[in-house]
This record gives sequence, structure tokens and C-alpha cells, in this order.
Amino acid sequence: MEAAEALTLLMSPQGRIDPYPTYERLRAHGPVVEALPGMYVVTGYAEADELLRDPRLVVLDDALRDEVWPDWRESPAVASIARSMLRTNPPDHSRMRRLAAGAFTPRRIASMRDVVRAQAEDLLDAMCHRAGDGAPVDMLSDFAYPLPVGVICALLGVPEADRPLFRRWASDLTGVLEPEITLEELAVADAGATELRDYFVELVVARRNAPADDLTTALVQVHDADGDRLTGHELLANLVVLLVAGFETTTNLLGNGLVVLLGHPEAAAALRADPGLAPAYVEELLRYDSPVQLTTRTSSAPVRCGGLDLPAGSVTLLLLGAANRDPRRFPDPQRFDPTRDQAHPLSFGAGPHYCLGAGLARLEAQLAFPLLLRRLPELALAGTPQHRTRLTLRGYQSLPVTLGTPAAADRGTPAGAGPSTP
Repeated sequence: MEAAEALTLLMSPQGRIDPYPTYERLRAHGPVVEALPGMYVVTGYAEADELLRDPRLVVLDDALRDEVWPDWRESPAVASIARSMLRTNPPDHSRMRRLAAGAFTPRRIASMRDVVRAQAEDLLDAMCHRAGDGAPVDMLSDFAYPLPVGVICALLGVPEADRPLFRRWASDLTGVLEPEITLEELAVADAGATELRDYFVELVVARRNAPADDLTTALVQVHDADGDRLTGHELLANLVVLLVAGFETTTNLLGNGLVVLLGHPEAAAALRADPGLAPAYVEELLRYDSPVQLTTRTSSAPVRCGGLDLPAGSVTLLLLGAANRDPRRFPDPQRFDPTRDQAHPLSFGAGPHYCLGAGLARLEAQLAFPLLLRRLPELALAGTPQHRTRLTLRGYQSLPVTLGTPAAADRGTPAGAGPSTP
């Protein structure tokens, strides 16, 4: 299959639902291939890692976006993402990232272990109560969504009663992160972005009037003290992105990972018996079925990588999910093997845009998986789960499961062991 044909297949609904066979078709052309004129696709681990760290590879900032999409400011979804640290380059990116980084230090994340564990236990108790008659429950709605959304909302200072609002808004907004989007999908994303922005406008006013010990208050105070350090547009955009990124990827990590574990009962039994294995398991789950499958960069200057010359102005599609299955880096990459020597999957990126909340996502997963397996030894899928037709953020639409007979709750037994990986 020609590279251009494989890229078209990858962007199709079928290709988005199961991208891994198409990744191998692209890999057959080499770790870097020019799939279309001026568009390069990267499937190699070393090449993706190198380009993510290369300062000549930049995200599509305002100036570049103006060249390809002059009307982008009219889209609330695109504008929300564009004003955040997710879509800015140094020095603006560095400035905004520093302002939020204090909430995600390894020490701060480690201090949240008991809080995250308690939230996970409470959610599991409630889920077991709802499934008392043996009926299936949706693991996404009952556990994989509310756990990370509760954690990030607590950091941001979002009232608990408001947290159910965000799932649909965020799901709608993140459609704009796909490499291709229709006008209808863009309209849905714009509606979600507008709802989120309006919500945070009200929260900013509330925190300005009644400061609290949360990240929203901290960012509001930075903006009010010096608008050059954080403009009003940047304040709202980063609050939106911190919320969405803070739970969307972790929800997918928990959902994707649970399906993998249930499909590998011997590995699940080993983790159930020894929660101390959780860090290695989470790294392998991130590698095997990454919740983030791709990111894009534009060359600000000529770059040579993978034996090819990428001219200035070229677009590079970095397939993180493919890089995580590069056989040059991971022997027998199609096999789920939590005992393999870890080689740092690229699921959270690399370089200056490395995911700010990676340590927090790892902590939540390291606690959640042993807890679920220990408390629910008969946990099983209730049918075949269906993936969303999304490529960038890979996850399930719903995840119906049966719980079986829960084991007795033992809150004195750790749900996970070992420090979180920063």
C-alpha cells in the first residue's frame, strides 16, 4: 500500500477505530515517510523522540495558522486551544507552563496519593451498590470518568456539583484536536468550547471575589497582578485545556487499560496479587494502547531525520501509537508484556510540550488498576466495547462490565505501591 493511501485509510472511520494495522503499512515505508507533498509521517520511536525535542519543530502558532486558516479566530474551539500552552511556542509556551507547573510537581503529586485512593474507593463502593442486582454498569461513567475529573477539578477549584457537566463539553471540544474535522464536527466543538469558556468566566469572577487554595485562584491572581504574564484570553484558554487534558487522557488510559487487562487474565492475576507491579503495568499499558495517538509539528527550518530532509514549512505527523510499537525499540511490540524492560513510551510526548499532568495520570492509574482487580475479582466485559471514532484521543464510547461478587473492602490495604513516576 502506498503511503498516501495508508494515510487516507488512517483518517477513515475504520482506520481511526483500529489504527494499528495501518501504522504497520506506513512503517513499511520507513520510520519517516513523505506521505503527501510537504507532509511527513513518523512511525519510528527514535525519530519521533528526536523531532519532539528539536526546537526547529514547532506547533502551529498564530502566525502559521493565519497562513493556512485565516478565519480560525472565528471558531471558539480553535481559538480556545490556540491561546493555551498546548498550541504556543517559546517564549509564550514557557511563560504559561511555568505558571501552572507548581500544581504538578512530583512532591505535590505524591502528596495526593491518599486523596486519590480514597476517591477511587468511594467510586468503587458506589458502583458496587448500583450493580447490586448483577446488572451491567458502565465503567467509564461510573469510575474512569469521575475519578480523574474529580482530581483535576479539585486542583482547579471546580465545585463538586458542577463536575458532571464537563464530560460532554470536553468530548465535543476535543474533536478539534483531530487531524481532520468536518464543518459539522467543528460546530459541535465550538459549542463545547463556548460552554466551557462561559463556565470558566463565571468561576474566574467567583475566585476573584472569594479566593481559595486552588490553581484557578493562583492564575487569576497572576493575571490581575500583571496582565503581561498572563492575558485574559490566555487565562481562560489554559483553564479550559488544563481541565480537558486533566481527565480526558486519564479516562482513556483507565478504559483502554482495563480492556487490555481483562483480555490478559494471567497478567491481571499477577497485578491483583502484587500491587507493587502497578508502575510497570501502567507503562506497558501506555505503550500498548496509548490514550494519545498522535501530535503534529511544523518545521520552522530545514531538518534531517530518518534519512529524509524535511524542508522548512513542512508538516510532520508524529504517530505516537506507532512509535510505541516500533520493533527496533520494543521487541515483539504487538504483545502486551508488563515484564518487559521499560523504554519510556511516548504516550505523553517528549520535549518542551511533554504532558504537564503525566505524573498525575500515572498515579491515578497505578492506584486504580490494582484496586479494581482486587475488589472485583470477577470483573468482566459485558459485550464488545466500541471505540469512539477518534484518532488523536483514543478511547471507548462506553465500557459496560459486570462486577460479579465483590471482595470485602479493605481500606487498610494499599491499592497501589511505589512512588508515582514524574
